[in-house]
Amino acid sequence: MDPVTPDVTQLRALTHPVRMRILGLLRTLGPATASQVARRLGLNSGATSYHLRQLAEHGFVEEASDLGNNRERWWRASAMTTSVRDDDVTTDEGRDATDAFHQLAVTQLASRMQGAAVRRGGESEEWRAVTSISDLQVPVTAEQAAQILTRFEDLMWEVLAEHPPTPGELADDQRRYAVVLSSFPADDEAPWDTTNAGLGPTRRVGGATKESRDP
Repeated sequence: MDPVTPDVTQLRALTHPVRMRILGLLRTLGPATASQVARRLGLNSGATSYHLRQLAEHGFVEEASDLGNNRERWWRASAMTTSVRDDDVTTDEGRDATDAFHQLAVTQLASRMQGAAVRRGGESEEWRAVTSISDLQVPVTAEQAAQILTRFEDLMWEVLAEHPPTPGELADDQRRYAVVLSSFPADDEAPWDTTNAGLGPTRRVGGATKESRDP
């Protein structure tokens, strides 16, 4: 399946914590009914039916007519990935929608990463060994940052091509392996306060303040 590249209206419809969670579940576990989704999320089926219809209206899910019956409709994800790029945004409205989506995605991802840190692969030493987190900060220009990002994104697409995501059950020796790419300009730290740099501790002598230089 090709990625979904939403416009502003679609992006606003998706930027809802329940809808993003539902879409993630359908992409991971495969087709489901509103009742199955409701049981998983602790909601009523009326609420999940509404969210599924909204996702369908905006192209994120579709009815799995081959699984449906007269009593209940089944739904599947229309695509396995969503592609949202700032390069495609040209209006303030679009930037606001993209920022809101980005913030929600970061919030949900932070929760998943925290859970992964607690589990650390569970009891399996093999999976603990491939559960990691790293970060680095490098001084670059915006152009250099774009080159770095492109290299990482190209690698991510290579991984997807070699291991295409497939919803449903896994083989006994498989687990879904999350590879997260997060890149951003870091919050600039203020320079060190260099007041009295090179001077030793200040002491009071006879009511006057004197500074002692380091030996």
